[in-house]
Amino acid sequence: MSSEVTLKHIAQALGVSAMTVSRALNDRDNVDEKTKERVREKAQSMGYTPNRVAKSLVSRKTHTIGVVIPEITHAFFPEVVRGIEEIAYKLDYQLFLTNANELFSREKEAIETLRSQRVDGLLISSSLTHEDYSFYQDIIAGGAKVVFFDRCIEDIGASCVSVNDQESSRKITEHLITEHNHTQLAHLSGPQKVSIGKERLQGYIDALEAHDLTISDEWIIQAGFKENTGYEAMIRLLEKGRENLPEAVVAVNDPTAIGAIEAINEYGLSIPDDIAIVGFTDDIRSPLLNVPLTTVHQPAYEMGERAAKKLINFIEEDDTTVEKIEVPTTLKIRSSCGC
Repeated sequence: MSSEVTLKHIAQALGVSAMTVSRALNDRDNVDEKTKERVREKAQSMGYTPNRVAKSLVSRKTHTIGVVIPEITHAFFPEVVRGIEEIAYKLDYQLFLTNANELFSREKEAIETLRSQRVDGLLISSSLTHEDYSFYQDIIAGGAKVVFFDRCIEDIGASCVSVNDQESSRKITEHLITEHNHTQLAHLSGPQKVSIGKERLQGYIDALEAHDLTISDEWIIQAGFKENTGYEAMIRLLEKGRENLPEAVVAVNDPTAIGAIEAINEYGLSIPDDIAIVGFTDDIRSPLLNVPLTTVHQPAYEMGERAAKKLINFIEEDDTTVEKIEVPTTLKIRSSCGC
């Protein structure tokens, strides 16, 4: 029955016009508070639910947001989505969540589908692994309201909410150098055409250069962002033999570090005595490992909140100011680095 209740039914029950009911439910100034209260109570008692489709035709807004993440298994992204959802719920927006599984083809298809559903805006953490940004440039030029988060694509007219990946990576690398006197450090890197992969590698390099340490191409291994690719990258390092092992490893993120730890354990080596290792993210599993993982804490929930606020402000206020919003990180010092 509730789906059949209309403004007209409520109006007839109260002996007022349907226009008065509409204005009361939309909290318009030209209806007194007593009437608004009567209308709300009657609407609730009759089981009235607003017709979002009809409302969107009037407002030209659907009160929906499309969220595109590169993968769902990494605990970081569900936490970001929780932050997005909390702000969206408070501001009466619904989410459509899609997972690109680190494939740009799937990401593009998801965005096109979301736009066909007339979402008011898009929150995107890109899985882009090539340098052709024309797809994003075209949709932004076509009027799509877009905010990136975590993985930024800069200089295309869209805001991004992220952390300072380069600075944070430098700090955790310097922790290994200054606090533990490590001079031979390897890096398990992410794809260099994804912003976080490029910037975290640069942070590692910055730290080594600042302390006049050798940067060896043989110890910079592309490892992707997942456990299996971290495992495979670490195996490539271990196969060089014990005499050629680094003293410490800086991983691009925690899943990569966790995969690397599995490989180190399989080789019968001890963490941190034989090899120290650090990550980046503060995955929910990191403090629970046999040797808890030292890492960079990314405030994922706050990142989601900030991204949602920026996008909804863009939608409702037409605020086109392009910003790079940085959320601060902290180091989580645990046993894997030797502390």
